[in-house]
Amino acid sequence: MAAHFGRRLRKGAATTAVAAAAVAALAASQAPGVSTDDAGRQTTGADAAPDATGGDGTATGNSRYYTDLPPLDSPNPSPTTGTTPPVVTGDAEAGIPATVLDAYKKAEASLRDSKPGCNLPWQLLAAIGKVESGQARGGRVDVGGTTYSPILGPVLNGNGFANISDTDHGLYDGDSTHDRAVGPMQFIPSTWAWAGRDGNGDGKKDPNNVYDAALAAGHYLCRFDHDMSVQAQMNASILSYNNSTAYLNTVLSWLEYYRKGSHEVPDGTGTLPSHNSDDTSGASPTPTPPAPSRPSPKPSTPKPGDGGSTSPSPKPSTPSTPSTPSPSPTPPTPTETVDHLEDADTAKLTATAGDTFAQKIAVRTETKAGKAVAKVRVRFTIVGDATDATFTGGETVATVVTDSAGKATAPALVAGEKTGDFTVRATVVGRVMAGLDYTATVTPRQADTLTRTSDTALTCVPGGEFADQVEVKATYKGAVADKVAATATVIKSADDATENDKGPYFKDADGKTVRTLTDLTTDADGVLKLPKLYADDTTGTFLLRINTTGGATLTVELKVAAATS
Repeated sequence: MAAHFGRRLRKGAATTAVAAAAVAALAASQAPGVSTDDAGRQTTGADAAPDATGGDGTATGNSRYYTDLPPLDSPNPSPTTGTTPPVVTGDAEAGIPATVLDAYKKAEASLRDSKPGCNLPWQLLAAIGKVESGQARGGRVDVGGTTYSPILGPVLNGNGFANISDTDHGLYDGDSTHDRAVGPMQFIPSTWAWAGRDGNGDGKKDPNNVYDAALAAGHYLCRFDHDMSVQAQMNASILSYNNSTAYLNTVLSWLEYYRKGSHEVPDGTGTLPSHNSDDTSGASPTPTPPAPSRPSPKPSTPKPGDGGSTSPSPKPSTPSTPSTPSPSPTPPTPTETVDHLEDADTAKLTATAGDTFAQKIAVRTETKAGKAVAKVRVRFTIVGDATDATFTGGETVATVVTDSAGKATAPALVAGEKTGDFTVRATVVGRVMAGLDYTATVTPRQADTLTRTSDTALTCVPGGEFADQVEVKATYKGAVADKVAATATVIKSADDATENDKGPYFKDADGKTVRTLTDLTTDADGVLKLPKLYADDTTGTFLLRINTTGGATLTVELKVAAATS
């Protein structure tokens, strides 16, 4: 959030009253499936818990956000007795700065291609951008979409917010002691480290750039195959961005508002919110309840015949002040009881490049006595740059809450194109203790069969060129073998696979003679088409041998003979 917020709305009683009145008035225009109770609070959808696999904490570290609500449908809302009505504005609120709007729409288009099942609407990004930064402070961005000055949230030092020690050495937030949310979409550095994206194609992932931040936010919301067309899944994604029911309600209000219509306004002219979630200015002190009244003791009455003398009234006894009981010690949280992680029968992790691993990593959190601990967050991290493997959804970090048996199962791993071994590390979030490392192996794509796509004889005259190019198709266990590595060599004989020094040849980029081709790859249909072949002055029958990863081999005859009269 911006450092300056203008006039603010306090978070306490006033915020509740204002929000309740506004949400009640907005009830007819809220997101599908959202209703209000008698106090004007949203009920359906608002209480949805975050997905158990909903990411590494929250995108923002549950930082500050704007609480302004969109304008009411009615231009003349009825006055509310006893509460201050919410501040509403006119149609200007529907205006989104041009560059910011373009970033949201480009992010939607990108996600439509990369994660079509997510069904991400750009209006959801706009709603979050409004709540997080007021659309990048009303569109104060340069032509490339980078904010003129950093948009920083509060210092996350535990004073009213989460306590998150520095994770980026101050690179993004300028604070080398604690983290702060950064940029138009308010990512904390530790989340940006794995969720960041390059949305404008400049080769950088900058949280202060609205194109990068919008695309990152889209991927963050869509991870783990969440579908934004399913209300419960959308709610879970929003809550994983900032785990607050009030935050969810505010974002859903703006989402529905933008869905009803919006328009582009020049950069720097967007309206700025004025209320935020942590404002406590003007808060009334909590009234102290009056002490219960005690009946005064009755004076003793003289009995008849006692000579009219009156005994002094006994002093009322002063009740002793009860001693304040010592507070009971706070019981440890589930996380604090964890002593170690145990493997939960994870099988050997192996997959072919481009495939999804059939096995999943599973761990169990246990106490020192070996008892399972439920409701503990376990983080799974793909370590290092030696692999391009990811979890389902394209992320390299996933956080899962242990079930009643203390078990946490990581999302499925998806192998990239880089082959070899890589490491996945499981650690307990919020606990300093040894983690568990798992080795996963990505094997090259394979083919077990090669066949020519044509049976035409390959012939040429001395010094000429072959009319037909060699084309083969690779399969593996009967299925198309795409992206399989291959080599092709003109060999000396069927029993001698060394390169021939005469006969047919290929040409390299400089026109020089080559008789061995490497770095060949089959296409998406498993087809490999070799470059054109030429013949020197040697006649005879020659052999071209093609080999692929996985052991598939095909030998093709090439005949060079003088032309017949």
